[in-house]
Amino acid sequence: MAALEQNLDGSSNDLVNSNKNCIDSLSEEIRKQADEVKDKANTYFKNEQYNEAINFYTQAIELNPYNAPYYGNRSFAYLRTECFGYALEDASKALDLDRNYIKAYYRRASANMALGKFKLALKDFEAVVKVKPNDKDARAKYNECAKIVRMMAFQKAISSSDSESVVEKLDLENMVIEDDYNGPALENNKVTEKFVTDLLDTFKNQKKLHRKFAYQILIQAKEYFSKQLTLVDIDVPKDSKFTICGDIHGQFYDLLNIFELNGLPSKDNPYLFNGDFVDRGSFSVECILSLLSLKLLYPQHFYMSRGNHESITMNQMYGFDGEVKSKYTSQMCDLFTEVFNWIPLAHCINKKIMVCHGGLFSDPAVTLDDIRKVDRNRQPPESGIMCELLWSDPQIVPGTAPSKRGVGVQFGPDVTENFLRVNNLDYIIRSHEVKDAGYEIMHNGKCITVFSAPNYCDTMKNKGAFITIKGGDLTPKYTSYEAVPHPNVKPMAYASSLFGLF
Repeated sequence: MAALEQNLDGSSNDLVNSNKNCIDSLSEEIRKQADEVKDKANTYFKNEQYNEAINFYTQAIELNPYNAPYYGNRSFAYLRTECFGYALEDASKALDLDRNYIKAYYRRASANMALGKFKLALKDFEAVVKVKPNDKDARAKYNECAKIVRMMAFQKAISSSDSESVVEKLDLENMVIEDDYNGPALENNKVTEKFVTDLLDTFKNQKKLHRKFAYQILIQAKEYFSKQLTLVDIDVPKDSKFTICGDIHGQFYDLLNIFELNGLPSKDNPYLFNGDFVDRGSFSVECILSLLSLKLLYPQHFYMSRGNHESITMNQMYGFDGEVKSKYTSQMCDLFTEVFNWIPLAHCINKKIMVCHGGLFSDPAVTLDDIRKVDRNRQPPESGIMCELLWSDPQIVPGTAPSKRGVGVQFGPDVTENFLRVNNLDYIIRSHEVKDAGYEIMHNGKCITVFSAPNYCDTMKNKGAFITIKGGDLTPKYTSYEAVPHPNVKPMAYASSLFGLF
């Protein structure tokens, strides 16, 4: 295993010996106590209670901070809760303690993949393969990651040399609708109420929309979104109800349940869906085509905000890319990307509530006008207003801190209070995080999280929720609900096998 150490950083065994001396300085009783706490954490992990597992791994680390597997195990739990920044830190700490701890290389590679840093992930897989050349599993993960790196390089080269839109390459007029197709059809190339009703029923029965109509919906949606501002203002009349939903993540049957509980969208029943429509769940195509159809049917009464998963890297990792290619074509993947690039980043309701997917900013001077001016027709950057709107999370303590996800920031109650004061707002609504009840109220009621995918990934056992307000007083009302049954297709069914690591 010494070759592994030398290969990565050229270090000697001095650090290893130093850690061993620190471990030896701990009493046998303390080490035994730490192992007992770790065993409790392992039990919670096996029962998919990852936050509890993290708490106990942390206690074990506090007792014995020199044990690499403790950090490796907590890193794995952080991966399961999508705290990729923390997972990366723990995996690196484990390797600082023990360069021979193979699992930590996998954990660090997984965290880097989740953050879209495939070249860094490849280095860790390569290190393992050099030490374990006959390990088929290690070799398979290395080959898969290398394939992704090559694919992304190829796509970058293609995109830089070809700026033509997918729309310009399509020949819809000559796209044949087969005689045996009996599914929904656009009427004079327009979405109608009947089309939407038929579409939802078709998807519920696990049938497909014809690719020609799917392309037409995407083209029309792109055209509409491209004419909107980055921040869209919404006016809710005094006595009207308005519904805000959070992440859906490809859970189509739970989306149908929202409409069952709260009514189908209409001019009298407007909705805002706050990002992360796709990925993870294996009915993402059904979700996004349904939502886009509703947007075209009710453009002034149905709204969509972009989430961090409406991006190329996330789609390649978490299944949407594979699902579109399986159900339609790779060309349609590219068109979805063009549509996602134009979806607005935020909405402001009655000039008093800002709604965005992620959260607030590292810069305390950001205004609503600054958001309006953001050029969103791109992939999310790694910093700045657009990044933080898509990725940031609230925290209990004041100030800002590096994100647990490794992208965006964490912002405290003082940050929220300042943003509301600067922009004359009452509160913000955001999504982006699983919550046990489907929602959470923080920052003295000024920062509300709503998450609408119950039993997320068929494992988290959380409820979903949506928020309703009346235009008059804007007081939020919360409705929580359980997951409903869905066909036997597991989450991440279309994702690369490599992503089974997390």
